[in-house]
Order: sequence, then structure tokens, then C-alpha cells
Amino acid sequence: MWRLGFFFHEMGFGLLSVFLPLYVVSEAVRGSLFDIGIMSAVALFLAIPASFFWGYLCDKTRRYKRFILLSFSTSALLLYVFSLATSVYLLIALYALMAVLHVAHEPPKNILIAELYSRADWERSFAFYEGFTEVGWLIGLILGFLASAYGLSQVFTLLLCSGLNLVAFALSIVLVADPLLVFERRLVGIEKSTDFASRGIFLASKFLDGIRVNERLKRENINAFCVGLVLFSLATSILFTPMPIFVSDTLKSAALSSSLVFAVFVLNSAGGVLGYYAAGSRSEGRTGKTSIGRIVLFRSLLSSLLLLTIVIISSVYSVVLLVGLLVLLGFANAIFLVSTLALSMELIPAGRAGLFNVLIGLGGAFGSFIGPFIAQTMSFAYVFIAAGVIFFVAYAAFRIF
Repeated sequence: MWRLGFFFHEMGFGLLSVFLPLYVVSEAVRGSLFDIGIMSAVALFLAIPASFFWGYLCDKTRRYKRFILLSFSTSALLLYVFSLATSVYLLIALYALMAVLHVAHEPPKNILIAELYSRADWERSFAFYEGFTEVGWLIGLILGFLASAYGLSQVFTLLLCSGLNLVAFALSIVLVADPLLVFERRLVGIEKSTDFASRGIFLASKFLDGIRVNERLKRENINAFCVGLVLFSLATSILFTPMPIFVSDTLKSAALSSSLVFAVFVLNSAGGVLGYYAAGSRSEGRTGKTSIGRIVLFRSLLSSLLLLTIVIISSVYSVVLLVGLLVLLGFANAIFLVSTLALSMELIPAGRAGLFNVLIGLGGAFGSFIGPFIAQTMSFAYVFIAAGVIFFVAYAAFRIF
């Protein structure tokens, strides 16, 4: 039940994720793709130290609820202020401030899942959480589609985002509670060290007995894991930051209503829900390592196939192909996120719980500027090529890990 507040929070941000880029380039604000890139990049860069700070602070105090409440309450307040602002520079400043406060709930959420469940259930628990909140994100997109289809005002849409976060804050006051004991991650760390020592002794004894040893004693390459996370986030951000604009242009070229942008991202989110379900249903123990490389390589292929949506002659077929690829991209991202979240809680020591969000934010910050910049100065074809290549390099990093 403690996840219910997060459900409404994701509903608000699901609506905002597509609405905000369209709002920035609307007649009310008169911004550009550059402004979208700057807004996202500034916000994500500021969120990087904030993620590490919130993660350190909540682990230090062992108080997690207060940071979740801080995130939801300030998001509700700042989104209300959004409805009063029409200057693109003010929107950038407000969005940056909201990003710093918004990430306060991410490390505590990850720690709650890690401490409330055993290591064997982490993948399944993360999958359930992400799938449950992804449904909220999907409903938010549907609300955006309905608001656009019925011609509701942009101010009303922003107030709706604010109200959903206010509901999340109220529910979390009642439903979220700090765990009485915090020890599961430390036990996992002890288990990994003990297992490594045990394998070393076993191989040494075989060698001393004159038995040929083919197995190598090797720890995970955490640096390669971190590099892979940054690169994956970079490619994802390059691809998806300008994506609402590309979808809107593709729909217009097919003589379809621009309000269908939300419907397209609803299907992308539905692919994510299916991915979380698949990750949870197949997860029995520590299966994440085996799927990460394949999923990243699959994302590289899908990003490259997006080029076909540009070269296909029939605009209607372009829309159908675009929707299909976005569904598959959402499905693959869900499995990747579940696997890496569980592994990060195993690899990253207590006190540094925000490092996962720092790495994701670092790639996202650069990508959120690079993606719109490439789209504005060259074309979306180069956006897809860049994302595909970087996904492939991320695959190489995870292979090293």
C-alpha cells in the first residue's frame, strides 16, 4: 500500500513529460527545441549532486519518509507556480529547482524496496513497483490526451499535475513508514565477500592438488557497470528528449491530430508495463546480469530502425512503425531498469544509495541537450544514429562488467 502515493506522483509526471515540451514550443511561451534542451540539461545537471546528497542524507539519518514527503509537496507547489509563468526563462528556473527537490524521493524509494525484501526478491519487488507506477504514468498520459482532445487550457493541465502530486503527498503521509531495521544491503555485501573468498579457497585447493583449473576468480567490474549506466542514460535521453516533437511532426505529416501525441506515448508506456510484468514473472533470484547486455543491444537495434520512419514513403505506415518501435523500446527499458536497479543495490555500498541516480542523471543531462541540439541543427535521422551507436558502446561496457 505504501506505493500508492508514488502511483499518483507518476501520474502527474507522466502527464507533464509530454505536455511540457509541447507547452514550451506553444504560442503561450514561444520557446524552441534549444530551450527544451537547455531546460532538461540544466535540471538534470543540478539533480546530479542533489541525488547523491539526498541518498547520503537518508542513509545517514535512516529516515526515508521525510524525503519522500519533501519531494511530493514541493513538486505540487512548484507545478502550481508553473501555471502562473509564461516566460521560458522563468520556466527553466522553476524546472531546475523542481528537479533538485523532486529527486529527493528516488534514493529513499530504492532503499525501502531493498530493505523491505530479501535479495532473492529484489528483481521481483522492483519490477512490481516500477510496473505499478508505470500504470500511473500511463494514466497520466491518457489524461493528457483527453485534456488535449477536449481543448482544455494549458493552465488547467498544469494545475492537474500539481493536484496529482498533492494527492501523492497526502497518501504518503498515511501509508509510508520507515523500516524498523536496516540491514539487508549489508548482509548482501557480507555474502558477496564470503562467496568470493570461498571460491578463491576452492580454486587454490584444486591448484595445489595438481588439478587443472579453467575457472578464473574475477570480481565484477563496477567501473564498467557505471560507465554502461551513464552511456545507456545518455543514449536514452538523446533519443527521447526531442521525441514528442518528432512524434508530433510525424502525425502532422500523416494528416492526424497532434493530440494523438499523448496516445502514442500511452502505447510506449504500455510497453513498459508489459516489460515490468515480464521482468517480475521471470525473475527468480539474481538473473539481472544475463539480460542487461542483450537488452542494451536490442535498444541499439530499435533506435537504428527508427530511421525507417523517416524514409518510408507512406506517412501512415511511418506512424504505425513508429508506434511499434516505441512500444518495444518501452518494453526493453523496463527490463533493463529492473535488472540494473537490483544490481545497483547489491554493488553500491550503504551511504551511497544516490549514486545510481547520479549516474543516470549524468547521462541524461548531457543527452537532454545533445538530442534537441542535433535535431535542431541537423535532423532527427542523426538523433537516431547517435542513440543507436551509443547504445552499442553501452552494450560493450556491460559485456566487460
